[in-house]
Amino acid sequence: MTDPAVPSAETTTHRAGPLAKEILLIVIGSFLEALAYGGFIAPNDIIPGGVYGITIALHELTRGVFAFAPDGLPIGTTALFFNVPLLLLAMHRLGLKSGPKTVLTFILISLFTDGITLFLNHKPIIDDMILASCYGGAILGVGVYFVFRAESTSAGTDVLGRIIAKGRNIKLGTCIIIIDSIVVVFGLLVFRDIKVPLYSWLTIFIYGRVVEFLSPENPKKAVFIVSSQVEPIRQCLSALGVRGSILHGRGMYEGVEREVLFIVAERKTLRRIRSEVRALDPKAFISTMDAGEDPLPIPKAPHQ
Repeated sequence: MTDPAVPSAETTTHRAGPLAKEILLIVIGSFLEALAYGGFIAPNDIIPGGVYGITIALHELTRGVFAFAPDGLPIGTTALFFNVPLLLLAMHRLGLKSGPKTVLTFILISLFTDGITLFLNHKPIIDDMILASCYGGAILGVGVYFVFRAESTSAGTDVLGRIIAKGRNIKLGTCIIIIDSIVVVFGLLVFRDIKVPLYSWLTIFIYGRVVEFLSPENPKKAVFIVSSQVEPIRQCLSALGVRGSILHGRGMYEGVEREVLFIVAERKTLRRIRSEVRALDPKAFISTMDAGEDPLPIPKAPHQ
């Protein structure tokens, strides 16, 4: 008889496959983000908002200040000092489930960014600020998309925006725009160049459009689940921090009374939800559609 505490080879392989794919996506996405920062954005004094916008400005401010970093504090390493406390705050306030993958993501971005910067000797791949904004924003957007596909995040000010928006009737996008605007203004004060905000906003705009193009779905999705295993699925989704309602319905063909789970979830969690539901009921019917704005906070998972 097989020891139930020891996972079978089939189970291990099933888990290792998606994990290897997620790690590959994180590595590719992190490298692309770092390439955008180290090869196009930072060397051209562009402030893309977020943590890396802050560290690019600090890099300029500290140029020639420290003997160990005569060219300024390294952008990637400095970003770590911002991202670590932001991640801890997110895990405490938001119950962030992707902690390990997020840690891997922002560490890789930091290492790749500093490595690319040293390899290029702090020089840009393209010296034209308009082209650098376009290429940098586009590459950054593709990198972020790969990271999102792995159900990870690079932490940063989007986490701070989620914390501020949580429990308030404020759109997350509005919070992030305000934070990024403050960062861009900070960059203007540091570089004292009126062109900085223009090219910075161009980069942010292109980056946002690329992410939207690659991920056309709304951030929130409404999901209907019809299953004969409603209670186990409800418990599983509650443990994931997903909220919703149980509706009473009746099948059109057989007229059988059934309970229907209705939930609202973030787009990046849909694959996880589908996987969990299929594991409990392979015959479950799952339908998704775009959801409107949902200003209410998603409650933390109940203590087990």
